[in-house]
Amino acid sequence: MKTLTDARKLVTKIVVVVTMGALAFGYDTGVIAGALPFMQLPSAQGGLGLTPLTEGLVTSALVLGAAVGSLLCGIVADRVGRRDSLMGLSVIFMFGAIGTSQAPTVPVMVVMRAILGFAVGGASALVPMFISEMAPPGRRGRLVSQNEMTIVTGQLVAYVLSALLARFSGANDIWRTMLAIAAVPAFLLGLGLVFVPRSPRWLASRGRTDEARKVLELIRSTDTQVSREMGEIRAQVNEESDQMGWREALGTVWIRRLLLVGIGLGFSAQFTGVNAFMYFTPIILRQTGLGTQAALTATIGAGVVAVIATFLGIWMIGRFARRFTLLGGLAGVVCAHLGLGATLLLMGGSPMQGMVALGFILVALLFIQMMVSPLYWLLMSELFPMRARGILTGLSVAAQWVFNATVSFLFPAALHWIGASTFFAFAAINLVSLMFVARFLPETKGLSLEKLEGHLEDHFSPDGRPGAHAGNDPHGLARGL
Repeated sequence: MKTLTDARKLVTKIVVVVTMGALAFGYDTGVIAGALPFMQLPSAQGGLGLTPLTEGLVTSALVLGAAVGSLLCGIVADRVGRRDSLMGLSVIFMFGAIGTSQAPTVPVMVVMRAILGFAVGGASALVPMFISEMAPPGRRGRLVSQNEMTIVTGQLVAYVLSALLARFSGANDIWRTMLAIAAVPAFLLGLGLVFVPRSPRWLASRGRTDEARKVLELIRSTDTQVSREMGEIRAQVNEESDQMGWREALGTVWIRRLLLVGIGLGFSAQFTGVNAFMYFTPIILRQTGLGTQAALTATIGAGVVAVIATFLGIWMIGRFARRFTLLGGLAGVVCAHLGLGATLLLMGGSPMQGMVALGFILVALLFIQMMVSPLYWLLMSELFPMRARGILTGLSVAAQWVFNATVSFLFPAALHWIGASTFFAFAAINLVSLMFVARFLPETKGLSLEKLEGHLEDHFSPDGRPGAHAGNDPHGLARGL
């Protein structure tokens, strides 16, 4: 049996390896901002001659591919396992990264971006799921939140490397190097997973309980922890004798209600406007009279704030309830959007408008990346029952990617047509999201995945009465849905 320190170190190493998928995810979603200006150049000058239409196709191809990838990879992960699915995704990541960097034409670029998006979406669903199944209950929140930290770190790396490559390279085709770098974390993911064990919960669900126990003996520090957790896993497996198909899962009332909560959380996370800020901050700031170079520099600042905020969010997750944190974050986002809208509406012509607007953007990102986004990915790893976790996580995350595409597509047009009112609309939507979370989201902190499943089944049961798992409700929560 390993010591406490050895077990903690092994779990931490597993998380570092697995979150290489999140690093690739973040880099691939962030690098396009730096590559697009060069890709707009004519082919004879080293670009692809992108027009506004083809620019939108290239950008959105990744998001749409991600929606498909998160759904299909969730289903595959229930059958072949989380680790092996991620190993397959690492190959797709590398193929997509190299393919986009070498694309000779726009159609090829769109196809390669969609393939890359498939891997991004798959990683977005599987990485937090795998970490949650490996982590002990007391560390699950912080370890799963490393996923969000690594995503925003990948975005920041993309912003900084793109700026440096653009600044110090005289080549117009430098965008190919920017895109090719994405293959590095993908390679590290595939290599590292060779040394990572499979999920003990998935192994047990496939009847491989001896292997599951051996894995637990590696990642838990005492025989008592192993026996208790193995007992909970066995009990859950005995109760859930087989994997659920999607029809059976959606035909179960409490699971269907839980899925609706998961989809609603994806709506709440994306309609905070996080990607409107991450993709379009320069456009917002140019409307205040700020110069292009200053606006691009501010985008790097937004990436820095996102990383710092996520670090603070991981600290908060270990100390505060999930519901409290998420509700506080949404309240802060509402205030930031109101402030930004008022700044754009009332401070026109003021030399300070640009800086005040940037301040409210950074405040919004602080609340989003500290108290909303990490909670979303953590809840996606906790909410769904083991026998259908891949399918339900895939459906929820796929819906989140659709909401991502919706915001990214509508935001520039909304900003052009209704201006500052765009942010008042965001404030109203986030107020609705806050009420949704307050009404329907149960608390999940402090329970093992097996006990949490029983609690959620009771919480969302059709008759609203506690069932066999009533003892698993230590928080005395109100019923939802």
